[in-house]
Order: sequence, then C-alpha cells, then structure tokens
Amino acid sequence: MLVTPEPSPSETRDNVTFNALLWALSRPGLPQDLAMPGEVSIISALLDRECLVYTADPLLMPEILRTGAELSNIESAGHVFLGAMRTLDPLADIAIGSDYYPDDGATVIIRGNLGSGSVVKLTGPGVNGAVTLELNGLPNGFWKARDARQRYPTGFDIFLVDGARVVGIPRSTTVEEI
Repeated sequence: MLVTPEPSPSETRDNVTFNALLWALSRPGLPQDLAMPGEVSIISALLDRECLVYTADPLLMPEILRTGAELSNIESAGHVFLGAMRTLDPLADIAIGSDYYPDDGATVIIRGNLGSGSVVKLTGPGVNGAVTLELNGLPNGFWKARDARQRYPTGFDIFLVDGARVVGIPRSTTVEEI
C-alpha cells in the first residue's frame, strides 16, 4: 500500500507563500495573498543556511537566524529585507549581479501600502499591456533610484508587502510614475 505523507502546517504555509511569490513575480503588479501577514512567511519560505541576508529591521533577525541563513552586509546579500523604507540610501548598495551572473542580483522585500498613494504604470514581460498600481510608503524618488541601478539582465527584484498581500516587480519590469 502506498502512503502519501501529510504536509505539516509549516510546510503548507511555506508552500502557499512560495506560490504567491512566484505568481507575484510572473504577474507584476497583481497582488497575491501570502499565507500570513508580514515578512515572516517570506523568510520561512525563501531562506535556508545557504542564503546571505541583510535586514534593516532588527525585529526580523530572530526569524532569519532560525532559518540558518547567514547575516551579511547589504552589498553581498542575496535577500534584502528593508522593512519600511525611510531613505533611498540602501538602494545604492544592493547587489545587482553582472552580465555574466545576473542571478547574483538581490531579492528586495519592502513594506508598503497597496491601493493608496502615488500611481505607477508597469509594463514588460508578464504584464498584459500595462498595469497601474497605487503605492504608498516608498521614499520620494524611489523609482528613479531603482531605474538608475537597473540594466536588464542586471538589477534586483522587488516584493512589496502590505499585510498579507504581496506585489512582485521583477528587474525586467518598467515602472513609470504617473
């Protein structure tokens, strides 16, 4: 008789979160539902002992350390948790990879507010024509600073987290402030 193992609640949570993150990056600008609010489910789903991680939010450190991931400076980190951004300064130091190794570009997780604030238009791969998105909580000049660092295939991917919702903006997406 073949017995299929039952996933644990944490495995189910991580799978739901991982699927939401994949869909968020493959459909830029369209909100996806996380398994639980905040960055903790993202940390659990993405990080393991082979990851270098930077966080600007000390409250996330216990969860990051629980995964076995190694804390790093922002320049070397493959995963960057910026929390609620107040300045543009961190963007200058985030890893963007190289033409030979674009996959060395970081994944950046930022808290924001979806559905209110300034409006941006997203175009590019995975976007059916264009998607408009209302965002609040990012410092003024964020998108210009991002664009200054991006030259596809180099750059960094962004997840904007608002409670239990997440929006993905991959490095291949063009963002225009409206």
